[in-house]
Amino acid sequence: MHEATTPQRPGISSQIDATRPTAEEDLRALFGESTALFASTAGPAHLLEAANPAFFTAVGRSARSRTGLPIGELMPELAEQGFITLLDRVYRTGRPHIGRDARVLLGGDRPVREAFFDFTYEPRRDTGGNVMGVRMIGVETTQVKHAQRLTAEHRALLEQIARQAPLGDVLEGMAKVLEDLSPGVLVSVLLADADGRHLRHGTAPSLPDFYNRAIDGIATGDGVGSCGTAAHRRQSVIVSDIATDPFWDDFRDLADRAQLAACWSTPILARDGQLLGTFAMYHRTPRAPDEADLALAGVFAGTAALAIERHHAEQARLAAEAREKAARDDLAFLLHASAELSADLDHAQTFQRLAALCAPNLAPLCAVDIVDGGRVRRIATAAPTEDERQLLASHIPVYHDDDAVARVLTSALTEVARRTPTGPGPWEELDVTGYVCVPLTDRGQTLGALTLLNTGSHVFDGHAVALAEELARRAATAAHNARQYTQRVALARDLQAGLLLPDLPGLPGAELATYYHPAGEGLEIGGDFYDVFPLDDGRWAFMLGDVCGRGALAATTTALVRHTARAVAPFLPDPQAVVQAVNRALTNRHGSHGTGFVTLTYGQFTPTDGGLDIDLVRAGHTLPVHLTAAGARPVESSGSLLGVVNSPELSTRRIRLTPGESLVLYTDGITEARDIAGEQFGEDRLAKALTPSLDRAPAVLEALTRAVHAFTGGRDIEDDQAVLILTARRCCAQSRVP
Repeated sequence: MHEATTPQRPGISSQIDATRPTAEEDLRALFGESTALFASTAGPAHLLEAANPAFFTAVGRSARSRTGLPIGELMPELAEQGFITLLDRVYRTGRPHIGRDARVLLGGDRPVREAFFDFTYEPRRDTGGNVMGVRMIGVETTQVKHAQRLTAEHRALLEQIARQAPLGDVLEGMAKVLEDLSPGVLVSVLLADADGRHLRHGTAPSLPDFYNRAIDGIATGDGVGSCGTAAHRRQSVIVSDIATDPFWDDFRDLADRAQLAACWSTPILARDGQLLGTFAMYHRTPRAPDEADLALAGVFAGTAALAIERHHAEQARLAAEAREKAARDDLAFLLHASAELSADLDHAQTFQRLAALCAPNLAPLCAVDIVDGGRVRRIATAAPTEDERQLLASHIPVYHDDDAVARVLTSALTEVARRTPTGPGPWEELDVTGYVCVPLTDRGQTLGALTLLNTGSHVFDGHAVALAEELARRAATAAHNARQYTQRVALARDLQAGLLLPDLPGLPGAELATYYHPAGEGLEIGGDFYDVFPLDDGRWAFMLGDVCGRGALAATTTALVRHTARAVAPFLPDPQAVVQAVNRALTNRHGSHGTGFVTLTYGQFTPTDGGLDIDLVRAGHTLPVHLTAAGARPVESSGSLLGVVNSPELSTRRIRLTPGESLVLYTDGITEARDIAGEQFGEDRLAKALTPSLDRAPAVLEALTRAVHAFTGGRDIEDDQAVLILTARRCCAQSRVP
């Protein structure tokens, strides 16, 4: 609280306007300028012969003080402090004495004050060189001492501000420093609210607690004490006598209880003019400020402004960091949620994960409902206990206007309420006090609704609603993708199954083992294929090939090769003719059915008592491997790709498999499989995997696939893999299998 009455000093008014002193002027007002003192004494009694006016002012004597009196009589306090003894010594010895920063307690017409001087006592001599008195020359350094102290204290405050010490500690330290520098002053700092309309308690270490509590939160405005008025006017307000000043009409009794009689208030302003608070100096007796008082107020109001601005900047930084951390936490939560929602390509599991993410992160209870076959079905729930979860799961929303889920499914708009949902439900048993219902929408289609339920005193805020909406959006997208993935996998699986043998046939005199593994996740139809089928004369045909490309076009090419071979093989004399027919079919196909090439190994075998007699043609495919008791060796056979030229170069190779020997056909996805370093599996490792001790087709297949899997470390393969193994067994010759 602070002032408005015009003080009884010229040039001082209730408002300090644009003529505010500069910082340099404040310091000059605080500490003045150094003053030279001169006095001359005579005789051993040290009679004061002459002195300049500055001497009498400094020692606290009025102008009525007369010369001709002994110094000890004029200033008896000097004797107790040893200064008369020094004069005696100089007079007696004739040697001068120099003192630096001498502390002197002076008393005269005013109360005792502490002063500091630099001085010299010089002997005065007559023409004969005899000492006749002492000349005293000095400069008062009290102002310098005070300046040094203020500078040190001020530096300490600035260091506290620079170290970002708590604002309360800085302001309290500042108040105590000022109270020490100006005895009788009681300092108060009030801080402005963000809107600048109210003042809050900042510090007032010497004011009574009841007073601080009473003025905490006072409004700014004209006539609201000294501080409220200064804050409103953005100008200093001086109240020299609270008992008579109208600004204090509403606070006079309070000030009287606190024994406060005067209040000088200075607004604390930011560099941009924003009100930060007020700085007040109280006194217990009516008093107007002098120039030094106003200078102190200016210096410390500026220091307080610096501390408050730094505090505001630090608070803003902390708030920004908190917002940034919250944003990072939200982003981390959403990234984790996205990974969780996409972890399982099953839309039901996606919604169950959604419920688990929402409870308890966003609400204690969560339910997910979807539209399935025109009906609403509760597909997922989450709750603190299993009993509560089952209770929530047992509730089926009713597709009616009274039900929140039904309204959200119809409007595709989020619904928020601080009450129980409308319509029937276990709301009382679950202590539900509010809800958020969010549509699960993807590509403009509402798939269902996510419902978050509050219990007890838990309340939804805008942040939780926004997170729920974002989670719902991501979950709907993930569920939609999961459904599409499931459908595509099923379609690819069905189409692929139509291009491969549904079941392995029983072969006379032979054992068959096959393997097929598509690259990727099975979303596309692979380009590798195999087939085994009987011919009319007891022979059997087999093939394994690789179509250039993947997907639908690869499927049409695979079907063309298999069906052509099956159609023409019974009517053509040998495997080479069959492969030529397949090539004609490929080169004559329509461009929309694909133009890629095909690699193929096609053969026919005849069971005999001695094993299997095989005729085969290799058309650009990997070399077959003949596994015998001596080891694995490639079956050399030349032949070019199919589907490129009208007359490819082909040749037929004949081999015999004795019982226990095997013929291994494979696609390049086996030999080109790579390890983590990028090295290929290769033909050498393939040969080593095929050991002579393996005389059963399944055992050969198991050894080969296990070796490839171990080499790749179980990593996803980059190309389809297919293997067909024929192992000769003893059987009656010319057995026929229709």
